Amino acid sequence: MLRCIAIDDEELALELLEDNIRKVPYLQLVASCSDPLEAIKILQEQPVDLVFLDIQMPGLSGLQFIQSSPVPCMFILITAYEKYALEGFNLNVVDYLVKPVELDRFIKACNKALELHQLRSRSKNGGDAPAASYLFVNADYSLLKIQKSDIRWIEGLKDYIRIHLDSSPKPVVTRMSIKSIEEELSPAEFIRIHKSYIVSIHAITSVRKNSVFIESMELPISENYREKFFQLIGRPG
Repeated sequence: MLRCIAIDDEELALELLEDNIRKVPYLQLVASCSDPLEAIKILQEQPVDLVFLDIQMPGLSGLQFIQSSPVPCMFILITAYEKYALEGFNLNVVDYLVKPVELDRFIKACNKALELHQLRSRSKNGGDAPAASYLFVNADYSLLKIQKSDIRWIEGLKDYIRIHLDSSPKPVVTRMSIKSIEEELSPAEFIRIHKSYIVSIHAITSVRKNSVFIESMELPISENYREKFFQLIGRPG
C-alpha cells in the first residue's frame, strides 16, 4: 500500500485527482491540499510515500515544492503544460502527466511508483523478494487485477489491447498501448514477436518457421523480432 497526498490549487482538478486515486487499490489517500504549504506540514507530521503534484500554483510552484520537501518521497507531476517535463525529470520525478489525464495513463504512472517503492524496499531490507506478480488494467469500468502468470498472449489493436488469459475464454480488452504493457512485463517471461503480439514464453507449445503456436492458436513472428526471439529460445532462426 502506498500512502499518498494530492496537491492542486484548482478545486475541480483536485476532486478528479482524488477520484482517480480512490480507483487504484494499492493507493491510500492520506490528505488532499489546495495549498502546498499545508502539504509540507502534512509531510512533516505523518509518513507519505507518494505525492501527486500540480506544477503551477500560487506561492510555491510544484518544482519548488519538490526541492523544498522536508522528507524523501516519490512525486508524480500533473499539469496542463508539457514545457516543464524536462525540468521535472531532472528532479527524478516518477512520472509526468498532462491534463486531462486518462485513467489508463494514470494507472501506468501509479504502477511505476509501486514498482519503484518495492525496489527500494527490497534494497533497504537486503532481500530478494520478487517483483509484483500481477498488474491492474482498466476494463469494464473498473480496475481488474491480472496475474501475469495467467497471461497467454497479448494482441495490440491501435489504442487498445486484448489480453488473452489461461483462466478465461474471453480476452480482457483495455485502452492501452502494447508498448506500455510490454514495459510492465518481465523479458524473462514474455517476448514481443510482432508489432501486434507479445507472448508468454511458458504458453508456447511449438514454433514452426515464422509462427508461434499456443496450442491451436498461430501467431506470426515478424522479421524485426525474429532474431531476438530465436536467440531467446536458444535455436537458430
